[in-house]
Amino acid sequence: MKRVRMGMVGGGEGAFIGDIHRAAARLDGEVQLVCGAFSSNPEVTRRTGRRVGLPPERVYPSWQDMLSGESRLPAQLRAEFIAIVTPNDLHCPVAERALDSGFHVLSEKPATRTLAEARTIAAAVARSKRCYALTHTYLGYPLVTEARLRVLSGDVGKVHRVQVDYPQGWLTTAQETSGNRQAEWRTDPQRAGVAGCVGDIGVHAFNLAEYITGLHVTKVCADLSFTVPHRRLDDQASALLRFEGEAVGVLTASQVSAGEENDLSIRVYGEAGGIVWSHRDPNSLKLLSLSGSQRTLRAGNNVAELHAFTRAQCRTPAGHPEGYIEAFANIYRLFAADVRNFTTSGTTTLSSPAPLESALRGMAFIEAMVASSTAGQQWTELS
Repeated sequence: MKRVRMGMVGGGEGAFIGDIHRAAARLDGEVQLVCGAFSSNPEVTRRTGRRVGLPPERVYPSWQDMLSGESRLPAQLRAEFIAIVTPNDLHCPVAERALDSGFHVLSEKPATRTLAEARTIAAAVARSKRCYALTHTYLGYPLVTEARLRVLSGDVGKVHRVQVDYPQGWLTTAQETSGNRQAEWRTDPQRAGVAGCVGDIGVHAFNLAEYITGLHVTKVCADLSFTVPHRRLDDQASALLRFEGEAVGVLTASQVSAGEENDLSIRVYGEAGGIVWSHRDPNSLKLLSLSGSQRTLRAGNNVAELHAFTRAQCRTPAGHPEGYIEAFANIYRLFAADVRNFTTSGTTTLSSPAPLESALRGMAFIEAMVASSTAGQQWTELS
């Protein structure tokens, strides 16, 4: 199978997520990194390009140069899609220019800094008729897919309640004032956007809740707080949720839960049962029944009771754990299939689990959370 050619913007030395993306993209042998503009510092870009084995002429001093240079190459050589792994302030300009230049775009989340910027990207997608999706990593875990399929097939009945939590502890102290580059931009409104914790991890929790239930959140009642003195963006948040179909929910997100790592978890309860999934044990899905009995499904490409699409996302038999890189790789594999489908048929029907709608929904959620909290925890509808 011909590999889909990828260019990358961002992800140079010191950027934790760049190496994760590159490892995930190459895991299945379906994506090839062919060019990059890895940093605003040209020397960092050159060093990164050498480290990942790119020829010097395909390592560009800026993302603008990369898009222009790749556009001049023959169609069979140039990058087919651009992976955006920069801080949030560059997501919109890079995505819009890339789409308008004829490239497909796979972007880190959140889509942008504001809903208005996300709508700018949506307009570029409409103009260019190219594929666009987000790397909402947790949707790449096979048993998250299984949870969605079981809820949508009615296994838990009508959904009544959703509880989703995402605690981290890495910003319990003022990391942004001690030289931590990741903390610096995530707590800077000009680079991160209108929200801090909500935009960084709260949107993951929101996205997971909507993906698994298949239901849209219609309004939120939120409380955002600034725990560390002089911090400019929220570092924890709690919210009540109202879903379409009368389901209710609770969402919490915190980056100041001391000692926590990335313990994202979700519980969905319906009239006939429930499901529980946790990032701490991603290869297990707990099924709850009205009688009080519980059973646990395990991931594995040989587990017959899993849906076929779930098994297709598993690379190993049961008992051989898969994790974060593999989940990312599933996102890349599905997006590569979308790009191939576009090349052969010209259609942009996406199999990617977080398409353009997720970008718009995520930014609407972030802005509604901020507006609700600012208004004194008033119920606020998603735009």
